[in-house]
Amino acid sequence: MSEANVKRINFRHAEFLISAPTLAECPVDSGAEVAFAGRSNAGKSSAINALTDNNKLARTSKTPGRTQLINFFQLSESQRLVDLPGYGYAKVARAMKDEWQRNLAFYLENRQCLKGLVLLMDIRQPLKEFDLQMLNWAVKSGLPAHILLTKADKLKNGPANNTRFAVEKELKALELDHNVTVQIFSAPKRKGLDKLERQLNQWLAVPQEDTGAEQADA
Repeated sequence: MSEANVKRINFRHAEFLISAPTLAECPVDSGAEVAFAGRSNAGKSSAINALTDNNKLARTSKTPGRTQLINFFQLSESQRLVDLPGYGYAKVARAMKDEWQRNLAFYLENRQCLKGLVLLMDIRQPLKEFDLQMLNWAVKSGLPAHILLTKADKLKNGPANNTRFAVEKELKALELDHNVTVQIFSAPKRKGLDKLERQLNQWLAVPQEDTGAEQADA
């Protein structure tokens, strides 16, 4: 779908919808949603807050792994952002981590309204075991993924770009590059925000000609 036929989203209108402790308590599986996932220290909440220009929307914590709920943010009646629990760093029992991963795999593989996955990685520590597991789930499910190499402000432009090239090369070598894109991102500097917005607008697209369809059919 071309950008000209897409109704652009005002991410500043994002509002907290619900926190779901289990998949059974998620909103009805309809409309379109994009999930944000990443290790607990990857800057996921900061990225969501930068995207929505609301520093209080997604909860940030100095204790990585504290948030263990699936948080939904509503953009419109049919469009949502989803903040998945952070993994791989939280100091919790192994049995709980295993349960999280089972729930996460089920969500990624079975949620029909899920249109894309934003996978956040610290640019200084990309493609860890959990990141590769997430990408494998996405590829297996035919789900497009967009990698944000976060905290790019910690590196100069040269090393940051070199890391992006290296990540793209490794994904190709692992055959995990199908329908996967990579970009550099910094929440504090708002670097790469426009590119992220364009990707989300494509995934969550509502065709301009369909915006009044429900009223016309009423």
